[in-house]
Amino acid sequence: MAERKSWSLGGALRNMFGRQTIDESTWEDLEDALLSADFGPTITDEVIEELREQVSRFNTTDPRDLKRMLREVIEERLSKFDTTLNLSARPAVTLMVGVNGVGKTTTIGKFARFLRNFNRSVVVGAADTFRAAAVEQLDTWAMRADVRIVRPQQYGQDPASVAYQTVEVAMNEGFEMVIIDTAGRLQTKAGLMDELTKIHRVVEKLTPVSEVLLVLDATTGQNGVSQAEAFIEHAGVTGLVITKLDGSAKGGFVLSVQERTGLPIKLIGTGEGINDLTGFTPHVFAEQLLADA
Repeated sequence: MAERKSWSLGGALRNMFGRQTIDESTWEDLEDALLSADFGPTITDEVIEELREQVSRFNTTDPRDLKRMLREVIEERLSKFDTTLNLSARPAVTLMVGVNGVGKTTTIGKFARFLRNFNRSVVVGAADTFRAAAVEQLDTWAMRADVRIVRPQQYGQDPASVAYQTVEVAMNEGFEMVIIDTAGRLQTKAGLMDELTKIHRVVEKLTPVSEVLLVLDATTGQNGVSQAEAFIEHAGVTGLVITKLDGSAKGGFVLSVQERTGLPIKLIGTGEGINDLTGFTPHVFAEQLLADA
């Protein structure tokens, strides 16, 4: 199994599962642990209710049974969503969206490396032309990932034209994957959503957009979801990327954000290194979440 990460819920549950029996204090401690891991009150209540029913049905008092049941319940809920990246088109175009500060540009560099590790050729487009720093940052990450970058030809160039040029390069030079950075903030939300709609429309004059991935920061929890609701509502988001899971004990956020948004998690970031972005597998995640319990 993959390296255990510090976002494991297991540490908070270790003492509970190490007891001799399941009693009322077990349920209280489990509730506290789930809430502290950012499962949210609704999911916490539902999970505990389901576990109580199973414990009663199987007439067990063994905390080890409860641990196994908890892992299975988490995995089952996570598996309701199709986490497969839809990248079979050539070129496969991914738009990356999200508010500034969530690690979007960094994530693009890691995603490009992730695809290169599968021997896919990649070009990235610096269409966040409203922040000069974003273009330079993406350039740095493109070099680290060993991928081609298409930069604006002049300061403040129309983002949709940069996106269009990026896809043109991919089609003319045979790149398999296109990842396009987009702005996270403009003067108004309406203006930002209009800009993203325009990028989508212009790209699709050349080829369909395969994925629109919304980047969320696990450390901001539910507040981050609230900040991103305009993207979810207007940007045609097809999946989520959760960053900064390494520095938080917020593993429950992964489950709660899928259920709150109705969108599958496609990628998770678990560290600062260029290879610290992986595809999302419910079975592996559920096991890692309880790895130290």
